[in-house]
Amino acid sequence: MSRYQSSFREPPWVMGSPKEVMDWMEASHPDKKKEDEKKYEKEFLKNLHIKFDFDVDKKEVDPPSFISKIFSGKMIEEDFELFPTAELILRGLAKARFRNVAKIVVDNKDIYDHPERKSDLRKTINNISEFSNQIIAGKNLEITALFDDVKKCKAIIKISRIHSVKDHSVDIQINGEIHSDVYHTFLNYLREKIGLKEEI
Repeated sequence: MSRYQSSFREPPWVMGSPKEVMDWMEASHPDKKKEDEKKYEKEFLKNLHIKFDFDVDKKEVDPPSFISKIFSGKMIEEDFELFPTAELILRGLAKARFRNVAKIVVDNKDIYDHPERKSDLRKTINNISEFSNQIIAGKNLEITALFDDVKKCKAIIKISRIHSVKDHSVDIQINGEIHSDVYHTFLNYLREKIGLKEEI
């Protein structure tokens, strides 16, 4: 409302009640805390699914069974080792402030399964040489890591030396919400240390 027929809205204490004064104050000066909360919420990413390929030599191989041939089609084998790759992935998770390695599976066999240990990631990295024989000989590796900070999420990282031509050598699923800074720290580490090429 204006006394001078202008579009400028006058403060309500010129003509209004205490309630109008409060309404005007809130409209003119929004709560900074609420703005910060909205901005912070927008910085979270939800349910990410990223796929990568290594820039290495590849060769076509025969599927392990007739059923695999029907469902998977052509198979390829990539020239990289699972052990050093798994170690770098774990270091990337540590850099991104993940703390708990819940499970490590090689060729469908559990070689580490301790979801109850809340801060075992660094220790797992230091002791990963214990699994090296199983990992070097392996074709596929899956790491499940848990992140419990402002929000909880679970990362499932699949690394495959042998896989269908339709699939990728690295498949990362992050279930739940993760802060964009944490996600980009992890992604940038992988690009820098492993030289991954992002496909999706």
